[in-house]
Amino acid sequence: MVSVLILTKNEEQDLPSCLASVKWCDDVHVYDSFSDDRTVDIAMSAGAKVTQRKFDNWSAHQNWGLANINFKYPWVLYIDADERVSQSLYNALMTFNPDSKEAVAYNILRRDFAWNGTWLKHAQISPYYMRLFRPEKMRYERLVNPVSIPDGPVANLDGFLDHYPFSKGFRFWIQRHLGYADLEASTRLKDIEGGTTFSLRKALFDKEFSTRRYHQKGIFYKLPGRPLIKWLYMVVGRRAFLDGSAGITYATLQAIYEYFIVLRTKELFKERDKAQKSQLLKTGPPNKDFVPEAVK
Repeated sequence: MVSVLILTKNEEQDLPSCLASVKWCDDVHVYDSFSDDRTVDIAMSAGAKVTQRKFDNWSAHQNWGLANINFKYPWVLYIDADERVSQSLYNALMTFNPDSKEAVAYNILRRDFAWNGTWLKHAQISPYYMRLFRPEKMRYERLVNPVSIPDGPVANLDGFLDHYPFSKGFRFWIQRHLGYADLEASTRLKDIEGGTTFSLRKALFDKEFSTRRYHQKGIFYKLPGRPLIKWLYMVVGRRAFLDGSAGITYATLQAIYEYFIVLRTKELFKERDKAQKSQLLKTGPPNKDFVPEAVK
């Protein structure tokens, strides 16, 4: 048996179906960011254990949860409120034998569904997610779209984790991705100022999907014309057109999201430069005639 961890923030709409998909588990934890709707009441009514913490950023929030929530079982299945455990994944979990492999984490194939119920099989960029793991062997990095960093081998688990990102409509999706763009831009600025480097070799050939994705994203952010490149990659490279109009629309939304990141990154650079100039006006230029005492 495994424990279940569900992250929430005002999820009264999606949480009931999510909880129903894990009703087989006797150790469900709802990790809530102080919702002001009925999320907590719904969770408690379903018998879930509720832990609340103010959200700061994705990796810090997830790392805190893994370190401080008291799980009953040594393995944790982590899902979001707009995700569902499918019958195939349930079957795999019921026969899960942690002693059969040396893995400390398992990748699960996620199916993203469009607003009209279409499985975005080709348009979906990242199908594998590391969602079953031993919590003491897992940590996260990046402010948003965090990268899973397991401390040990990784394997794959059969079954699908079904995801409904448009369950609250287009307006909610766009508003959420505006917030994601803020964090992505902040991460980009932090990487530049910190001199973070990314490996093309790891982006193409690393055996771990999460590592490849981390370096691919870092390299991708250095390219000009990213929104158009992303749209072409999804529509032509991944053949999103095979998903019909839903695939084309989803690719367009992802390109728009990429443009949000581009615009917000430019804003942050301007804000940084303005702050540096303001500080320079206050303190004045460095005194070229000044010699530190240690040098005299």
